Amino acid sequence: MARQGHLALRRLRPRAPDRAERRGVRVHQDIHGEARLCAVLVPAGAGAGCGTGRVVIRLAELGYDCVGVDRDASMLAVARRQAPELLWAQADLATLDPAELRIAADFDLVVAAGDIFPLLAPGTEAEVVRRLAATLRPGGLLVAGFGLGAAHLPVPPTITLPEYDAHCAAAGLTLADRFATWDADPYHSGGYAVSVHRAS
Repeated sequence: MARQGHLALRRLRPRAPDRAERRGVRVHQDIHGEARLCAVLVPAGAGAGCGTGRVVIRLAELGYDCVGVDRDASMLAVARRQAPELLWAQADLATLDPAELRIAADFDLVVAAGDIFPLLAPGTEAEVVRRLAATLRPGGLLVAGFGLGAAHLPVPPTITLPEYDAHCAAAGLTLADRFATWDADPYHSGGYAVSVHRAS
């Protein structure tokens, strides 16, 4: 989250559930696991590739000062309808420039949930990590959860954990923790990982 001053966090109108919420209700899953885990890790954050804003909105409801960034205008339109009081910015993560968006690059937390990294244009992963890392203050966290195999992704996997860790290291981030789920289950191996990297 950016230090943007005070945001009105009251609900202005009922919010329609997004696809993840509808699915979570059907299978009795915790649909706010991403926000809950991030709330334990740090006091403030931003959503990269925020989509319809589910994670950003939940963090704001928990009292966090949030900014949501996504390149898809239709998803941002849904997010803006659901939480017009929050800051939503349209940008491609591979060319993200906080100054251009008029947001401070001093985040405590950047969350990249929802398979952002495996769904990036091939060859842009290192640049996206670099740009997200550049938005963090020293000690800030980049938290990314993504599928590593066909069972967790709609497309063939494009990035491995060693590749992702190498991109993070090149961007000045060190691995602080890794989980198998957003419930912080220990990661040993498997088809999904939530990686927590800390800025120097």
